[in-house]
Amino acid sequence: MSKYKPIIEYLTDFLDYLEIEKGLSAKTQENYARFLNKFFNWLMDKNLDKLSPQKFTTDHIWKYKVYLSRHVDPRTKEPLKKSTQNYYLIALRSLLEFFVERKIPSLSPSAVKLSRNKSNKQIKFLALKQLESLLLAPNTTTIIGLRDRAILETLFSTGLRVAELVRLNSEQLRLPKTPKEMELSVIGKGERVRTVYFSARAVKWLKKYQDKRADIDEAMFINYKPGIEKSGLSRRLTTKTIENIVKKYVCIVGLPINATPHTLRHSFATDLLAQGVDLRLVQEFLGHANIATTQIYTHVTNKQLKDVHKRLHSGQRLKE
Repeated sequence: MSKYKPIIEYLTDFLDYLEIEKGLSAKTQENYARFLNKFFNWLMDKNLDKLSPQKFTTDHIWKYKVYLSRHVDPRTKEPLKKSTQNYYLIALRSLLEFFVERKIPSLSPSAVKLSRNKSNKQIKFLALKQLESLLLAPNTTTIIGLRDRAILETLFSTGLRVAELVRLNSEQLRLPKTPKEMELSVIGKGERVRTVYFSARAVKWLKKYQDKRADIDEAMFINYKPGIEKSGLSRRLTTKTIENIVKKYVCIVGLPINATPHTLRHSFATDLLAQGVDLRLVQEFLGHANIATTQIYTHVTNKQLKDVHKRLHSGQRLKE
């Protein structure tokens, strides 16, 4: 009789591992549990509920991938997107990593190959001229325009995720009287702490906005909807509101790209790579846990590399 439990009985141990050894948040653990439960349900449907880790094979992985590829989402009536399929596969790979850590015989995590997603190669980012027109779009003679300019400048300067941006508090920033570069520690995905950097330009607009405010709300970016001040509701902007703000100025400027706050994050990363910053440093700036996540940006600079090679190393300087 095997001393190892069936795979589906390791969920609690795995979630404990995510919390204690990986330091992942309760929300992230909840997502992993949800993704793995689809795999466990598949095992039960295939009468594999007694399958132990050491009996798990690459054939099982292949059949599970086929199942995910053909599965129809009951809500949308559409097949699962490649990106969604990969969430389920990443959870399975993490479970195999747990087995390795616990010295439980099983497949290598590398046996789980992610589905190829062509859309990953279509990262949307803004060229410098487009960025400039977007940043200059708000009417900074109004408090709302000042707020929006400060939001846009901060997103591009720091590469913050929109969820990280909305959590900022005025007191947390401690803006200098004279605009200059500053840095701030933020807590990002997976409760990981990283340092983000504000340019003197971003600090200038944050300071102008902060100086114009007459309220005492703790949030750095607040709503000016009529009546909200007396409603007792939180004035802190939501991620959806920030998305609508960016969309508003994209329409005003008439950009050909349907830019979002994440597009500014993409633009931040792309600009760093274009300036020759090492990929590992870009990973730190973005707060990615895995370098593979950051590598989605490298294709963006491929054309620039090709142009540089053609201009500087084409062999034309050599005699025939």
